[in-house]
Amino acid sequence: MQKGIHPKEYRFVIFQDLSTNKTFRTRSCAPTKDTITWDDGQEYPLVKLEISSESHPFFTGKMKFVDTAGRIDKFNKKFAKFGKFANKEKSE
Repeated sequence: MQKGIHPKEYRFVIFQDLSTNKTFRTRSCAPTKDTITWDDGQEYPLVKLEISSESHPFFTGKMKFVDTAGRIDKFNKKFAKFGKFANKEKSE
């Protein structure tokens, strides 16, 4: 390995998938402020994920919409006057 190109804070970190509440421990240098106590009784940094292999449609075979911060609603409101949404809302 080349010297001086790898991060110095490479440590054990707990990743938590927020949609399935599954956790796993691996090495990472991802910055985080949260901590969690793992099964071995030690405290590790916690990185919260919105999607992982536990919830991703490619690995689960199930389609699932992940709407973070209302992005789908914002998109629908922004483009409601165009296309199918405009016709649908006028008829209702």
